[in-house]
Amino acid sequence: MLNRYKLILFPLIVIIFAGFVRSDNDIYYQMSKSIDIFGRVYKEVTLNYVDKVDPEEFMLAGIKGMLESLDPYTTYIGAEQQGDIDVITKGKYGGIGATIGLRNQKVTIVDLIEGYSAQRQGMRIGDVIKEIDDVEINKHNYDDLGSFLKGEPGSIVKVVIAREGEEQDIIFNLIREEIELKNLTYYGFVPENSGNAYLKLSGFSRTAGDEIKDALLELKKENEIESIVFDLRGNPGGLLDAAIDVSEKFLERNHLVVSVIGKDTVTAKEYFSSEEPVSGTTKLVVLVDEGSASASEIVAGAIQDHDRGIILGQVSFGKGLVQTLLPLSYETSLKITTARYYTPSGRCIQKINYSENNDVVEYESQKLAEFLTDNNRKVYAGGGITPDTLVSNMSDSYQVKNLLAKGMFFKFATMFYNADSDISLDSIDEEELFNQFLEFLKSEDFEFVSKSKRLLNELKAAIKEEEFNGEILSTVTNLDERIIEIETEELINYKLEIISNIKEELASRIKGRSARIIESLKSDNQFETALELLADSKVYESLLK
Repeated sequence: MLNRYKLILFPLIVIIFAGFVRSDNDIYYQMSKSIDIFGRVYKEVTLNYVDKVDPEEFMLAGIKGMLESLDPYTTYIGAEQQGDIDVITKGKYGGIGATIGLRNQKVTIVDLIEGYSAQRQGMRIGDVIKEIDDVEINKHNYDDLGSFLKGEPGSIVKVVIAREGEEQDIIFNLIREEIELKNLTYYGFVPENSGNAYLKLSGFSRTAGDEIKDALLELKKENEIESIVFDLRGNPGGLLDAAIDVSEKFLERNHLVVSVIGKDTVTAKEYFSSEEPVSGTTKLVVLVDEGSASASEIVAGAIQDHDRGIILGQVSFGKGLVQTLLPLSYETSLKITTARYYTPSGRCIQKINYSENNDVVEYESQKLAEFLTDNNRKVYAGGGITPDTLVSNMSDSYQVKNLLAKGMFFKFATMFYNADSDISLDSIDEEELFNQFLEFLKSEDFEFVSKSKRLLNELKAAIKEEEFNGEILSTVTNLDERIIEIETEELINYKLEIISNIKEELASRIKGRSARIIESLKSDNQFETALELLADSKVYESLLK
């Protein structure tokens, strides 16, 4: 009888476990089948396509095609891009100490790091790069600049530039140095002689936390810190470890900073602050905007959820995804999204759901879900970090926005400084500066085409085409002329804002990056609001409770 039960029980066990084995292996069967099909398609096309196919480029196209069905942060990194990864992880690279950008379709120096070869040897913001080591540089090979300028410290790179006001090109033989990128681009008491410490963090490499700590300790030696404005605007993020390290400088010990949940949603990896905050309980305002992303949002989210300080500015970018770098063969890598992060209250602030209307991946976002901070304040998931106080820094003038977008302030400051590099910001006559700027716009044939003017131009074209009587066309033309007058009046009405933008550009050329930041704060609406909040303890406390 016992043997009979054993015989009956054994088939049952086999059937039960066979079901589990089949389920677990399903994905591996599908993967094996898909790889086989993909490999055969790749081989057949490479060998038999009517025209010659480059095997490496063809495979690369296939890889990019696959990854494009996921999120934009999951990317293949070729051997030639590995140096960029080292910059992110180590915060160092071999280069000349200059930031390059496209201005008016020209490859231009837009910033210089003080103390490195580009700045020491006389390069200026606004210089246009024409050649690097006898290779012509233009907008078409702009994406390859890193491979031209970066290299072994001690090596020499020849850079030919064109400078406004100079007839001849200027040749620089620049020595590459080990550039150590600073995450904390500025710190100090602002306003001067006040008790308010201002910290501007621009990145999250490994040293970010230590830089914050050292800065606060140094400032404490100078004066008592009564309040802190921590500026994360425009900070695109960086390393997860750095975000946790920075958060620890403000949060109490053993406070949850962030939780990370991957494919296995059963368990979350939680990260807690492990040290006493160097900032103590000093009043704190964190500035964020639409350019604050990733690690910036981890820090802002932790501070908000624990009611440690006030978040002020604009809604942040909304990146709640975590990437892991996986080394592949032949010095290549795969940067892959492996998890989502959640703030201490439990919210994921990822704004875009990349699985929506996507047959490849599935995910149900928690958009607009409601959560609570330590003080039971309501906060929301799925759309970035929403500030406790929404304050805009955007200009109210379409004219000023357009001038900024077209790089006119940058271009004018370059011309102005190159004409007299010994100028002092304090000695500039602002009225004369403004008038020179208006003359500059005329010389550049700059024309601001507003929405109203664009519609009027379309109306005039339609009137001519449909051959309406001349009286209607004359009326529209008069209206067009009046709009031009109004646009000129708008420039005058926003004169102070225009002068502030020009002086900010000039400050960077005269005294460097720090001077630009200090000058920009003088007309910074968000910073001024932060100072007002910090000065009023009742309002500050009420916002947190």
